[in-house]
Amino acid sequence: MARRWTPQRMMRLRTIRIASSMVTIVALLLGFFVCARKTVALEVNGETTTVTTFATTIPGFLREQHVKLKTHDLVRSSTPGQLTDNSTVTVQSAYQTTISIDGQQMPFWTVADSAEQLIAFFEQNEVAANRITVDIKNVYNQLTGGLVINADGPVTVIADGKTSIAPNGKLPAASIIDSKGITLGKNDRVSVSKDGSQTILRVERVTTKEITETEDVPFSTQTIVDDSLEPGATEVRQEGRNGQNQLRYRVTYVDGKEDSRELLDTTPLSTPIDRIIAIGPEPVKETPQKEDNSGASNDEVQSAGQSAGNSAGTNNKQSATENNTGDAAKPSAESSPTPSAQPSQQPSAKPSEQPTSKPTQSAQPTQKPSEQPTQQPSAQPTQQPKPTPTPTQKPTQQPEQPTPSNCRLCKPSPSAAQAYAAGAAAQYGWTGKNWEDLVKLWNRESNWLWYAENKSSGAYGIPQSLPGSKMAQFGENWKEDAAVQIDWGLNYIATHPKYGSPSKAWAHSEKYGWY
Repeated sequence: MARRWTPQRMMRLRTIRIASSMVTIVALLLGFFVCARKTVALEVNGETTTVTTFATTIPGFLREQHVKLKTHDLVRSSTPGQLTDNSTVTVQSAYQTTISIDGQQMPFWTVADSAEQLIAFFEQNEVAANRITVDIKNVYNQLTGGLVINADGPVTVIADGKTSIAPNGKLPAASIIDSKGITLGKNDRVSVSKDGSQTILRVERVTTKEITETEDVPFSTQTIVDDSLEPGATEVRQEGRNGQNQLRYRVTYVDGKEDSRELLDTTPLSTPIDRIIAIGPEPVKETPQKEDNSGASNDEVQSAGQSAGNSAGTNNKQSATENNTGDAAKPSAESSPTPSAQPSQQPSAKPSEQPTSKPTQSAQPTQKPSEQPTQQPSAQPTQQPKPTPTPTQKPTQQPEQPTPSNCRLCKPSPSAAQAYAAGAAAQYGWTGKNWEDLVKLWNRESNWLWYAENKSSGAYGIPQSLPGSKMAQFGENWKEDAAVQIDWGLNYIATHPKYGSPSKAWAHSEKYGWY
């Protein structure tokens, strides 16, 4: 017998369905809670804490823990990409120091806890450590109260021409300098370098002084053409005299030796006087002319023409008509074998044109000597201004792309860019094969040229950022500053979920042709 429907039975069934749904939801929430809950070890500048989190990414985890990151801070995780249970996240705060590579100074962001470690970063990637000098510009205000010099041994201190040994290299630079009784001036320089196994802390005394010097301003020479002089003759019309400027410099001395000087101002004392030289016209180059009557003077030719014209007799009318028809006269003169035809035309037409038309037409040989001197002075001034656009363009072009004052590694050679990248990559732990693969990767991308640009895609710089403006987060001078480009490229590889290291980025580039 089937059960009858009753209100009580309906309520019991509804209660059972609601209870089962609630159990399912609780089970799902409990499962998600168990799976999403992670225990993560967070290490910030050497201090480690164990925290519980539900974050799935490293940036989200750091925001949750209120860890504020600066641009050059290094973040590492034992599980790159996703955050998993029992991961270890390490944060190292970067600070800026100044290094010199082969005498070229550049600001350098580092996480090193000692100068010895900083120099070792370069050495790990086969950059000679004796080429690197660490300049400590403010030893009393560095991370953790002062930069440690050498955590592994003694330090050689050189100051004021004296050399001494500080046995405890674990002390900050400020403490070592104080222990030696050395008082630093405001502009004194403190640097750390390596000479083989010896770590050297050097103090250089810096003084400045303003000096005044007098500088000669050389005169220039002007050349004019004087028709009254003989062809090829020269005459000094005015002797030249140098001018003088007074220059005021601020000179910087390092340990008593001049290191650099800055020009403060220039005061003219006297104006240079130009030297003026007059030259005669160029000698006339006579061109050989064909003469039908060799040795005959013009008068003889003229008289011969007149006598020939008078002795024409009965043919006088015919010669007159031939002279008045221009085209008919020319063939008769050219074809006539006798020399008497040319003299017969010259007195009839050309003597009347010589005084009026020849000076303006400048076609006769008699005008060549007077024409050549007049053309020379007119041609020289017109030719001299032609090269003037080049000096006028240089000043306009140079201010367009000045070297920025805050540019750390501006327009370097590929070798200088690689030297910088060697130390920066070693701070990520990228040495050995990782460094070799990074060199190959950026050789393929840009040949380590800071100005490399892909015309089709717009990718720019040593790491070929697409677009190049992405690198602006590491510095506004990303177009010229190789340090900005390298710092961005290393961070891009480190934080990319598919890479995490140059070797993985290089493997991707080998497979697909890009990274």
